[in-house]
Amino acid sequence: MTTTILSIKNKEGRIQKIAPYALLLPSLIVLGFFMFWPFLYTIYLSFFDWNMVSTTKEFVGFENYIDVLKDPVTWKVMGNTMLYIVLLLAVNFVVPYIFAYVVEFVLQRMKGFYKSAFFLPAFISLVVGSILFTWILNPVSGPVAIIAGWFNITIPIWSKLDGWVIVVITLITSWKIWGYHFILLFASISGISKEVIEAARLDNIPLWRIFFRIVVPMSSSTGIYVFIITIVQGLQFAFTPIKVITQGGPNYASSNVIYQAFHEAFVLYRTGHSAALSTITMIIFIFLLIVEFKFVERRIYYENK
Repeated sequence: MTTTILSIKNKEGRIQKIAPYALLLPSLIVLGFFMFWPFLYTIYLSFFDWNMVSTTKEFVGFENYIDVLKDPVTWKVMGNTMLYIVLLLAVNFVVPYIFAYVVEFVLQRMKGFYKSAFFLPAFISLVVGSILFTWILNPVSGPVAIIAGWFNITIPIWSKLDGWVIVVITLITSWKIWGYHFILLFASISGISKEVIEAARLDNIPLWRIFFRIVVPMSSSTGIYVFIITIVQGLQFAFTPIKVITQGGPNYASSNVIYQAFHEAFVLYRTGHSAALSTITMIIFIFLLIVEFKFVERRIYYENK
């Protein structure tokens, strides 16, 4: 009898140990099929010369990586990507952080309106937004050009100018994701103890110092999350306006590494070159994440830590 009871308990113990892995298995299969397998296959393709039409692939070793690093277009696209990142962080990380602070602790009315209004563009297709902004910023017949003409100001043909085209595409991308980042930061800032803020105000501490010395450190866990997704999501979302408006032009002036990988594979049919560029991009992002977790994560404030 005792032996039977022990056997049943041992089986129940094994089931309890296996159950969590069994529940995770479907998600792991989907994740592996749609994320890890494409990633590994991309690395595999980076060692071959293939145009996606031929039935055979020619092994070329590291030649694709050498070609990518020697190609001046690669370095131009890398420079564009860095400019995208700087602008995206300024518009979609710094600005919503300040707005969230102002709405929560400075403004006393219409907080619900601001949250709804800022988040509304997140529901609109980025393709629609790209077309809408193309019309609004048309340098000849767009509303902005017409209003500027009243003051004898000429709107440049931004889609043909280096620098300007990246700024406009960044604004279009920001229009889509800005509200989501604002809501995340607003929710985090709203969780900060009001007593701490009121005590600082009673001591006549300026609002800007409250923001930098209290609000930012106490909301840093959400802040670092928004910082990371601003870079990752921003570069991904920029793909749509680039594809709709400029196709990477003029002369690769608006392309970033994500669009360039697509362009190499599905426009020029240089699959190995595209795979090598994608792999290098992934290595750079992994390195940046390691640096972030090693040096930045230590200074993050967690309420329950």
